[in-house]
Amino acid sequence: MRMKNWLTICFCLLGFYGLAQTGYEIKVTFKPYKNQYIYLGHYFGKTYPIIDSVKLDNNSTGTFKGSKPLQGGIYLVGYPNRSGFFEILLDKQQFFSVVADSATAPAGIQFIGSTDNDLFNAYQRSVGEKGAQINIVRESLKSATTTDSVRINQELVRLDQELRVYREKMITEHPNTILSALLLAMKEPILPANLQKPATREDSVAAFRYYKEHYWEGVNFWDGRLAYTTFFEDKVDRYFNQLVAPHPDSVNKEMDYMLSFAKANAEMERFLLLRFVNRYYSQRYMWEDAVFVHLYEKYFATNPPSWLSEQGKKTITDRAYSLMANIFGSPATEIQLPDSTGKSISLYGLKKEYTLVIFWDPLCGHCKETLPKIDSVYQLRWKSQGLGVYAVAKENEGTRKDWLSFIRDKNLGHWSHVYYSKEAEKERVSNNVPGYSQLYDVQSFPTLYLLDKDKRIVAKKLSFEQIDEILQLKLKEKK
Repeated sequence: MRMKNWLTICFCLLGFYGLAQTGYEIKVTFKPYKNQYIYLGHYFGKTYPIIDSVKLDNNSTGTFKGSKPLQGGIYLVGYPNRSGFFEILLDKQQFFSVVADSATAPAGIQFIGSTDNDLFNAYQRSVGEKGAQINIVRESLKSATTTDSVRINQELVRLDQELRVYREKMITEHPNTILSALLLAMKEPILPANLQKPATREDSVAAFRYYKEHYWEGVNFWDGRLAYTTFFEDKVDRYFNQLVAPHPDSVNKEMDYMLSFAKANAEMERFLLLRFVNRYYSQRYMWEDAVFVHLYEKYFATNPPSWLSEQGKKTITDRAYSLMANIFGSPATEIQLPDSTGKSISLYGLKKEYTLVIFWDPLCGHCKETLPKIDSVYQLRWKSQGLGVYAVAKENEGTRKDWLSFIRDKNLGHWSHVYYSKEAEKERVSNNVPGYSQLYDVQSFPTLYLLDKDKRIVAKKLSFEQIDEILQLKLKEKK
């Protein structure tokens, strides 16, 4: 009986402690604040979402608590009135205490029951001291002589090496900590000695390949802790901007690779999807339209993420539909609209080596300034080079009379002009047919498209000067 009772008590105690350790509980004493709210948030790229708040009592103490464990990462304890914050680490240890004073934070913060944060504190102090030394030496470089500059630069190299060695030591001595994981992810590839000063083009290519192949060493894309940092977003952006070939196939392949692992962690998957969608929603280069459409079709079209709001779904869907019909390199959508006589004019009926499609508004100030300039280039060389102009006047606040007056006053009658009335747009939409504004992703006036003889999109949404550069390049390639 005694043994049975003892076992029962043990199991009860185990159950009690197991229940006690579910969720999170972070007790914060933050002087001199009393009877004021403080906040718990975390990094998420360039944003700092707040997830909890607590009111400090008369002893400057309050406890953040919740029934579910928090995703590991770098968290922020926000001051009253959100006037500042200090950082803490959260990982497996989510029951601990923090003692801080705004007069000495973050240097004087103490942790009770969190070895992760003790280690983080020691790391921050050491790196802060090294950083201060480096800043002093860098400052001395500004007024140094040529001879001293050599010595000072050598000193900077030495200090940088010491910092690198210290970080490697932290990783080696504390391999299973969140700090080690973050430091590994922050590491930059170091080229082998034979590639550090490439002498030939082959050496440069080899150095590039080595750097790219080792860029993600130590990074696991299923590690959601990296999403709750400041550096990971920049690391992702730098990879795509500098190391991935500027082509939709290459970008899509890299995104799919990362997301195939990230799906194991909901926060990392959310982080990467939001990063990619925000990056490619507005394209910096013409070919990036195919990247956004790929994201939509693979990750949002049939099974959108549960965290995405209805407005978010609509925004992404509308943008994808606007791009699908005018993907760079694909055939442009046919346009059939009436000219000044009411005769329907077809875009594909304009048989030219190249066609410039212009969406414009007769009352648009920028259009009034730009269209005559476009005509000057047209008269100077485009006409003789086999380019035709198909100008679509979109009716907004202006009228058909405004359209015809502008064409007559600016002597633009030699272009192919068509009028896109409000009624025509309304009729298409009411019949569930996308309007031409959507099909050509017209978000401002004038919007320009350059098409080849097969009406494939050669360039889009560029200035007429850029259109001219591309056209001259294409013509030169044909010679």
